[in-house]
Amino acid sequence: MLDLTQPQFVKHAVFHPFEGFEDLRWKKAGKLSYSVLIVFALFVALIAYDRWCGFQFRPLPDSMFSVVPYIMRSVVYFLAWVLGNWSVCTLLDGEGTMKNICIYSSYALIPYIVSTFVNVVLSHILIRDEGVFFTSVYYIGLIWTGMLLFSAIKAVHQYTFTKTVIAIVLTLIAMLIILFLAVLMLSLFQKVYVFIYSIYTEILYRVRV
Repeated sequence: MLDLTQPQFVKHAVFHPFEGFEDLRWKKAGKLSYSVLIVFALFVALIAYDRWCGFQFRPLPDSMFSVVPYIMRSVVYFLAWVLGNWSVCTLLDGEGTMKNICIYSSYALIPYIVSTFVNVVLSHILIRDEGVFFTSVYYIGLIWTGMLLFSAIKAVHQYTFTKTVIAIVLTLIAMLIILFLAVLMLSLFQKVYVFIYSIYTEILYRVRV
């Protein structure tokens, strides 16, 4: 059994997708603090890609800037994935806890995050005719992350190949349901807030009159 430090375990999981997460599981080596840092790095990477990428490969960013879309695409989507996978795999007799799903899934995001930062740098070096390298880096990171995510779910729940595919498909459906309910709830809260605020302003108006 491997005896590695936490950073070495992260590297082992990323570069050995078929056995790295199994080793993480048996050694119970994952840390939630690393997951928080990785998701934050994803948040920064998305901002960097949209705001600092060279104009040859990305349109010029809008003058108005809001962090809300980037929080949605990083933190909210990730939490929806974790919650959706935990909900689905609880019904499918999965062995993974929500904490482990969070840790393993975040480790799987590292290649995509790295490729995003690499593309930001390449966008200021390459010319448009060399865009194939830019696109290749993007898809390598995306496919690598996909492989790691599949391996992570398979390891954390101790599923077979087929059951892992089913779990991931159901997780994506669960994510859509969770996000839909979240938007519905936010809309409801907004209407309640507007209603209460209108009553409050009306009362203040009556009192002053």
